Amino acid sequence: MAIPNSFFNLDEAPERYGVDVIDIDIMKQAGLASKTELIKVLGNGELTAKLEVVANAFSKSAIEKIEALGGKAQII
Repeated sequence: MAIPNSFFNLDEAPERYGVDVIDIDIMKQAGLASKTELIKVLGNGELTAKLEVVANAFSKSAIEKIEALGGKAQII
């Protein structure tokens, strides 16, 4: 598996983008990664809304926080 070179913190997600599903395209459109970078979601901060997050990798704490609110972490 390739090593992700861009990182996305959970606390940046719901309110900032106003969506229920955060995927790689949204992260790249927001300028958080270039089109060729792999993205790892980190569990930093507090997640306050149910989300479905699609990324190349997740930290253990990110998965736990997403699933604790009934959301889904999907690795592609």
